[in-house]
Amino acid sequence: MTQKRRNHGRSKHGRGSVAYIRCTNCARCVPKDKAVKRFYIRPIVENAAVKDISDQGVFNIKGYKFPRTYVKSQYCISCAIHSHIVRVRSVADRKIRTRPSRPGVKKITAAK
Repeated sequence: MTQKRRNHGRSKHGRGSVAYIRCTNCARCVPKDKAVKRFYIRPIVENAAVKDISDQGVFNIKGYKFPRTYVKSQYCISCAIHSHIVRVRSVADRKIRTRPSRPGVKKITAAK
């Protein structure tokens, strides 16, 4: 039988079976190694409201940072594609195994 991906869409490599997790969006049971995982760090207070709160004098302490929420989301493939977390790639592009460059992240070059 033909295979669409080199790893069959999973990353278990030698493990017989893996635990199942529930999709964050639709609660479907998905093998943990197949799920699309994203770690989101978001501020509790949005940037527009930070200035308003500091103007009121509630948090005037210099260097005070508002707390942030840390959420690990795990999606099934269907939800990840539907909500544009991952994209469908052509047959030729599926062979490319390097990670795509992230916008806004600068590469560190060694000083000579």
